[in-house]
Amino acid sequence: MLSSSLLQLEPPTPAYICPYEQACSYLEEAAKELKLDQGILEVLSHPRKVVTVSIPVKRDNSEVQVLAGHRVQHCDILGPYKGGIRYHPAVTLREVSALAMLMTWKCALLGIPYGGAKGGIALDPKRYSVGELERITRRYTSELIKDIGPAVDIPAPDMGTSAREMAWMMDTYSVNVGHAVPGIVTGKPISIGGSRGREMATGRGVMLIVREALADTAQSLVGARIAIQGFGNVGSAAALLLHQAGAKVIAVSTGSGGIFCEDGLDIPVLKAYAAQNRKSVVGFLQATPISNADLLTLPCDVLIPAALENQITEDNVNQVQAKIIAEAANGPVTLLANQILEAKGITVLPDILANAGGVVVSYLEWVQGLSYVFWDEERVNKELEYLMVQAYRQVIQQSKIHQISLRLAAYTLGVGRVAQALSDRGLYP
Repeated sequence: MLSSSLLQLEPPTPAYICPYEQACSYLEEAAKELKLDQGILEVLSHPRKVVTVSIPVKRDNSEVQVLAGHRVQHCDILGPYKGGIRYHPAVTLREVSALAMLMTWKCALLGIPYGGAKGGIALDPKRYSVGELERITRRYTSELIKDIGPAVDIPAPDMGTSAREMAWMMDTYSVNVGHAVPGIVTGKPISIGGSRGREMATGRGVMLIVREALADTAQSLVGARIAIQGFGNVGSAAALLLHQAGAKVIAVSTGSGGIFCEDGLDIPVLKAYAAQNRKSVVGFLQATPISNADLLTLPCDVLIPAALENQITEDNVNQVQAKIIAEAANGPVTLLANQILEAKGITVLPDILANAGGVVVSYLEWVQGLSYVFWDEERVNKELEYLMVQAYRQVIQQSKIHQISLRLAAYTLGVGRVAQALSDRGLYP
């Protein structure tokens, strides 16, 4: 098992499936399939830079708390680092490192000239006021100011963050360099250089990949029965777009629980309900309560895990009844569970493909910001669809030619492109 010496200070919890070790396992499988040189594999298995900063913050009650903020920059062989900033209690250095590595392969797979990065702070944003979150975000940005930049590392929103935090990051960076720099972050408000279509981008990408996968089995989105775990930005956007395309979204859930309706949920009404109910779907009168665990095992055409990692494991994989699983979250299916699903003939659309819509439109936003020429939403969505469908077709072709799973096909394409670029560039000195 590959393991970076930079991450040895934080041993994995014994009962926990470590995202970093799982990411390394997927890299090893791809390297074996590609017959990569051991030296290239060694370089790609290590993040180039790991930054941990101390973030002192004065709470509203005048108490001072010190948080730890991370930023892992995995690889910039193809271009500047790119990756989200997440605020969540479960953020760890290993998790962030795994996500940075996955972002490298994701960008390469989609043909985007970026390398992978990821950042995060271990906090529950619900326990902090808006003023406290602003102070935390601005201090975190100032601590990283030498390590980020529009040609170096471009952060974006992730779990627990939004356009609001990106606006604070842009402003902090811009004030420090003395002029407005819209290209320092993506996912920011349209008023300061954000891109139209960005808010729905990841969910739209999920919808497009599900549409293509169903079409390949002579099925349509119209009438398709879909269950979605997670009703945050990604899950709710995917649900709305699938509903608008004629699919029956029969179940959705949030951390507090889920709901089920045999005839399909009214997603626009549900979104309005969740907005007034602290983003929870629990209590929605036009549906039956269901647990997150039961949602994962519902009979359906498509299951979309859009919450956290490690949701489908060897403990529940044999109860999964979906025909297709689209990984809208990062790493929701464990390595062993993925092998069992493949053996059962269940199609798994891997995360580095299925949830790539966000980074695609982030790239389009970055391009618009650098050129100061901004597009309408129709053009953004058209570019997104082209890149997503092209990547899907390439993965399908790779899978058929080499008789490998869709996940391994996606990884061999992503890893292979980065490895080729590394070989062509060589090592310095």
